[in-house]
This record gives sequence, C-alpha cells and structure tokens, in this order.
Amino acid sequence: MPDVSEHLDAFLVHLSAERGLSPHTVRAYASDLARYIEWAERSSVDALEPTHRDLRRYLAYLDRAGYARRTVARRLASVRTFMGYLVDEGVVSSDPSRVVSAPKLPRRLPSVVPKDALRALLDAPDADTPVGIRDRAILETLYATGIRVSELAGLRLERLDLRSGSATVMGKGSKERMVPLHPFAIARLRDYLNRSRTVLVKGADPGAVFLSTRGNPLSTDAIRRLFKRHLTTAGAVTSLSPHTLRHTFATHLLEGGADLRTVQELLGHVALSTTQIYTHVSMRRLQDVHRRAHPRA
Repeated sequence: MPDVSEHLDAFLVHLSAERGLSPHTVRAYASDLARYIEWAERSSVDALEPTHRDLRRYLAYLDRAGYARRTVARRLASVRTFMGYLVDEGVVSSDPSRVVSAPKLPRRLPSVVPKDALRALLDAPDADTPVGIRDRAILETLYATGIRVSELAGLRLERLDLRSGSATVMGKGSKERMVPLHPFAIARLRDYLNRSRTVLVKGADPGAVFLSTRGNPLSTDAIRRLFKRHLTTAGAVTSLSPHTLRHTFATHLLEGGADLRTVQELLGHVALSTTQIYTHVSMRRLQDVHRRAHPRA
C-alpha cells in the first residue's frame, strides 16, 4: 500500500489537474498537509486514518502553539479536503474530520478604498510613459470589473472585446465568466493597447493583455508590487491590496442599488453567502449616514 507521502502527491496532482486550482492554492494545501503529517508522525497517529479524537488533539495542539483561529480553521479544512479525497478514492472507508468542529471565527468585514484615496490611486501612474499607461489601465480595470488579480494577469487579447465593452476571464476552478467594462476602463485599455503595449511587446507576442517591460505576461506578484508602489504615490494606506479594489467595486455597486445576485455573478462567487458579506459593509455606511443626517443625531 502506498505511504502517506504518495497519497499526498496524488492528491496535489488531483487538485491541479482535475479541480483546476491555482498553483498558489495547491502550494497552500501542500504546506498545511505537510504540517499535519509531521504532527501525526510525532504523535504516533496514522495520518491516513486518524480518529476524530486524534483530529481534536491536532486542533488543540495548534491552539496551544498560538496559531490564529483562521489558520487553525484553514488547516482543518485542508485535512477535510484530503480525507474526502481518500474516501472517494477508496483508500479509507470513512472521514472522521466531518464530525470535528472548526473554531468559530469573528466576522471580518472587507476593507474598501476611501473615495478620495481611490481617485488619487487611479490617477497615480504617469500617463506619459508606457509603464504608467499600462498601470493606469490595470488599476482602472481592477476597480471597474472587480476581477481578481489572477484573472487580470491571465486576461488574453482574444478575450478582450473593447467594441462590445466586455472581457472574458478565467476564474477559480477554471470557470469562465464574462464581465462588462466601464467606459473609463475601456478608454484606458484602448490607450494602453495603442500607445503602450506596442512598445512593451518584444519578439513573439505572448497574447497576454498586460506585459512586463521584458515583454512577458505580467505576473500576479508584479501586479501587487506596482499596486503598492502607486499606493505610496497616491499617499494612501499602504496596507491595502489589489483585492481591496475588488471589495470596493462590490461595495460601491451595492451602495448604488445593484442587487446581490448581480454582484455575485460579476464577482464569480459560487455561493451567494460569500457575496452577502458586502451587505454588512453597505449597512454600516448607511447607519453612519443615518446617524449624521437624522434630526435626532
């Protein structure tokens, strides 16, 4: 019978090849499960067939070691996914992780970019250089569509239709969806394609919309770095991330009257419950306005 490391390798291949998860996500699973297997070996626990008591001991160990609740919950989720795979493959007959409760997590509301800082950020890149023109298009597209950084990095020329004002992106689980482009984003994308990308492309055209100065597809890490750089230029809070623009996009849509189902489709969320977090952000803002504007305030 294959040992646990062979089953783990097969599971990681399954996540990548069959479920279409990103390399980043697969690496996270690999790290979480490697830590679990190390603990199991130290504790004389069968990592493939732990009891529910064993798994509770594992969670207690993580808690004593000072791990945050979110980290503990994520590691349990990784074990659950692995155990579910082992059951599906007939390696084990049952999944004890299903009866183990994850730690309760405090609700964390997504942060948004303040409107004054948002305007400064979107206009921060230099509009007279190829890289600045590119970055203006990137920032405007992130805010105008709410797409993930990975979806932006993977955007292809053939999936970008400025005439109809839409783009087709590849989301989580290799699921495609079409997103509309705001006229501001269309204008900056057209400027980038006409004045900047033609300068950045070198040799064989890779087909990616956004290119580095070497002519290669721009990576997600490069997009995060340029975002941080322009935050500094705009004088905004540097702890923000590109994902904050996604939160800001969703919050502004709801505040403008969009319904939750539409926002769910635009964000590419599978479950409506994932999108509902933004209603709390909008309600918090309404309560603030109400307190300031009400005659009894």
